[in-house]
Amino acid sequence: MFKNPGTKWPIIIALSIVGVIGASVATIKVAINNPVEMSEYGMQNYHEYDRDANDIIEAKIAFDKKFTIAFLTPQIAEKGSVLEYQIRDKEGKAVNNASVEVILTRPDLKKYDINLSNPTVSEGKYTFTTVDLPKAGRWDIMAKISIGTDQRYYNLKADTRNPNTFEF
Repeated sequence: MFKNPGTKWPIIIALSIVGVIGASVATIKVAINNPVEMSEYGMQNYHEYDRDANDIIEAKIAFDKKFTIAFLTPQIAEKGSVLEYQIRDKEGKAVNNASVEVILTRPDLKKYDINLSNPTVSEGKYTFTTVDLPKAGRWDIMAKISIGTDQRYYNLKADTRNPNTFEF
């Protein structure tokens, strides 16, 4: 086919350039179809969380010196999960004036985020309305609890497929 060896190298170089451009276009197309989800650990974007990490840790320590939090829900299920927290001061008295915000989120996708607020409060138990999760599997339960000037993030990981999988 190539009688003159000098004519095959420009064709090989041109094909290589076309191949690199094709691979670049394919990479960009895959990246656009599968965007990276930004982490929102601590219910804020990770830049803010990293910037304020020491303040968040100090606030958690100060909160834990005054109050205790218990997650009372035995397991989360795909249908009919009721999230319940119990907040008490260190003397064991129920705290009924806390602000509790909860987000149920998938660790890989924010599309299914469920925001919960305005729980019913009774004897220090904060109960949120029944939640039906749109998808089975791994869920992060992120809560921000504020009492006066004290606040704390309380993050849990759970799995609807295995009730024994729970991580604090």
